[in-house]
Amino acid sequence: MFALWLSALLHLYVGWRIAPELPGAAAPWAFAALLLASAILIPLAFFGRRSRDRAAADRYSWAGMLALGAFSTLLVLTLLRDVVLLLAWPFGVADLRAWSALAVPPIAALFMAIGIFNARRTARVREVELPVQGLPASLHGFTIAQITDIHVGPTIKRPYLQAIVDAVNGLNADAVAVTGDLVDGRVQDLAPDVAPLQQLRSRHGTFFVTGNHEYYSGADEWVAELQRLGVQVLMNEHVVLRHGDASLVLAGVADTSAHHFNPRHRSDPQRALHGAPADVALRVLLAHQPRSAAAAAQAGFDVQLSGHTHGGQYWPWNLFVPLQQPYTAGLHRLQQLWVYVSRGTGYWGPPVRFGAPSEITRLRLVAAR
Repeated sequence: MFALWLSALLHLYVGWRIAPELPGAAAPWAFAALLLASAILIPLAFFGRRSRDRAAADRYSWAGMLALGAFSTLLVLTLLRDVVLLLAWPFGVADLRAWSALAVPPIAALFMAIGIFNARRTARVREVELPVQGLPASLHGFTIAQITDIHVGPTIKRPYLQAIVDAVNGLNADAVAVTGDLVDGRVQDLAPDVAPLQQLRSRHGTFFVTGNHEYYSGADEWVAELQRLGVQVLMNEHVVLRHGDASLVLAGVADTSAHHFNPRHRSDPQRALHGAPADVALRVLLAHQPRSAAAAAQAGFDVQLSGHTHGGQYWPWNLFVPLQQPYTAGLHRLQQLWVYVSRGTGYWGPPVRFGAPSEITRLRLVAAR
């Protein structure tokens, strides 16, 4: 209920600051009508999911999430406009109120058009080299294709995932890593949409770790379904991949929040490495959240692959990610540990990406010079 009241107040704020400044008699009323529609549609994105008709529920989610993306953009632009007006007030800039109000709706519309295009297109491949000291020659050029944060659910369906799988298969990777937040919904509703994962091909197989959204959606059922599809789930455990005359450890941990849903799934990098050979050339950890990095470094891993942040997904929310995670996106170094954080391969919530492009990551091991 608090969220509904807050949404209503914010809609009133945007209308109060923008509508009276729009020219003519019709424009203010048209803008107010759009805000009213937004205030009605946004709750549908959440409450509409309760519909027993899945097609109807998906339509509600589409409408509500589009409205949420558009309104959040209007809100941010309105706040920025007010800051500019406050700073300009001592100088008495003529007509600034009128033309700045007139600029807000078309800028928001342009932002949304670009953001929707970026979110709905198939993620592009991002090439990343990981320099490793003392890397054996047979592991030089070893590739891992990472996909993460796809969020198959109300607005992301089988065709979207199929395009991602086809792109990954075109990379001919040595291994495929899926680092969590694959789904937003139950197995009984989304199993057909996730089925393309069965087609993933690589030399050593496909490996998965849970993200926080798996626990909102029935993690145990999804683990069983992914195993049925031939995806190996690493739940605080590891495998040894023999590649030529060398080997590496590929380990995975449950999401850092997993123990709140299932105490047996508590994220534990030390446990994931237990019993691993001491003479392997490299230890790679799959961990959904970047915040696992400190524990991974302490456990003795050399590389951590993560997602979760979406790179902020669209401005200005990327500015808030550092309040919750040590890294937002890209390659980072923590002691001896390389941490790579993907911006995600899909999106969550509003189908919008702006300033944080989605990615399919092709990580290539190279000998450090």
